[in-house]
Amino acid sequence: MSLENVRLRLQSGDGSPATEYRIEDGNVEVRTLDPKGGSVRRTGSVWWRLTPEQLSIHVEGNTVVAQWMERRLGWRRLLQACVGQEPRMWKVAESTSHPAL
Repeated sequence: MSLENVRLRLQSGDGSPATEYRIEDGNVEVRTLDPKGGSVRRTGSVWWRLTPEQLSIHVEGNTVVAQWMERRLGWRRLLQACVGQEPRMWKVAESTSHPAL
């Protein structure tokens, strides 16, 4: 199963809209679902990418979403996302050699 097919749906017991998370191209995205029947609302059918700040809030609070992201992405990729760096940026930094002083 590819990461793109893995989703997390959080539903509350009070009838408020469910929130669905997915990993798309290494990014965590979210949308809101209609509380009636689970169909996607017109305004909620669009996925939006979580910002590094939003990801960090989940990680700091050790939320269910943070635990799911860590299992799916791994702690290094999650840390990279929290600081706003793409994995390819880390690979470049790791392979750059610094001249000896």
